[in-house]
Amino acid sequence: MADSHLATPTGKPRARALGIGFGGRPGRWNAITDVPGVEAGYTTLIAGEAVRTGVTAIHPRGRSGPGDPVAAGFHCQNGNGEMTGVSWIEESGTFAGPVAITNTHAVGAAHAGIIAWTLKHHPQLGDDWLLPVAAETWDGYLNDINGRHVTEETVVAALEAARPGPLDEGSVGGGTGMNCYDFKGGSGTASRLAECAGTAYTVGVFVQANFGSRNELTLAGIPLGEALADDNPLAEHFSLPPGAGSVIAVVATDAPLLPHQCRALARRVTLGIARTGTSGSHFSGDLFLAFSTANPGAFPHGLAQVTAGAGTSRLDFLPWGALDPCFEAVVQATEEAVANALVANEEMTGRDGHRSPALPRDRVASLVRRWRTWPLE
Repeated sequence: MADSHLATPTGKPRARALGIGFGGRPGRWNAITDVPGVEAGYTTLIAGEAVRTGVTAIHPRGRSGPGDPVAAGFHCQNGNGEMTGVSWIEESGTFAGPVAITNTHAVGAAHAGIIAWTLKHHPQLGDDWLLPVAAETWDGYLNDINGRHVTEETVVAALEAARPGPLDEGSVGGGTGMNCYDFKGGSGTASRLAECAGTAYTVGVFVQANFGSRNELTLAGIPLGEALADDNPLAEHFSLPPGAGSVIAVVATDAPLLPHQCRALARRVTLGIARTGTSGSHFSGDLFLAFSTANPGAFPHGLAQVTAGAGTSRLDFLPWGALDPCFEAVVQATEEAVANALVANEEMTGRDGHRSPALPRDRVASLVRRWRTWPLE
């Protein structure tokens, strides 16, 4: 097993380091950046007692590719959240440019930051419409969410920091102040290799995990919530029903897909997060985006391209009957991405002394070993 499957670049353990098993075959880094061309980066803001936030940036075609739209699809499991740009995705089946994920009250800054970055590096796109994809989850338990700490410059810095290769996880980027299953949550990623119609493709998933109640927590089919029920300051603090929170997921693949096939991949995120235990709270914004990096140049963007006499466009795509391995890959990678967000983390104290405990890794590893030794009836 590759070292990058066991630890992040900064040495944090990932879920597999605890002996947790997952189905499928990961890519080289077990990350969304295993999909060729995809780049990701972070800006992490931790300052004083109250700033615990940041921005995650994902470039579907790398930093050089915002003028070349990707086929895309969107799925909303529960609508108590925000992802900008989805009206155009629903209309055209595409989007162009990077994705930014941050906290709930910084969506405007994320949107403006994407435009600022695009105009700086790709000024020719300034004459076209820009409909950035900016998404959020709520970090107000640990972070001074009304302090406007995320600015356009913060977003631009994350977009500039994006690179291919292995990714850090846990309390980084937009996930810095997030909680998951009443433990410290945040940023997580994983990937799978899928063979469809005789060709191998990569499916990568990135999650910003901020959802679930402690009693629901399940990892690799093992119900852990009751065994880990102690030390839960989040449950004592909130008056909302258990499970309130949100999750943003971004699915990337190099498999050639039609836009509504991308939407079908986005829907499978629901099955992946369900494997980790959640039943989906009414007070959770669960928004999922999937895109395909195949078919470069197939979607003309902007009036200049459309009116230049380009004629018809053509798409290669997999037949629907060949997509099951990609569906399975989304479910498997989503489940592991959530687990990685939990495992690659430490306890955090933030605004007003609010504390979010870390998943007790040693106890989880012990419970996993015990579960494996129990006889099957």
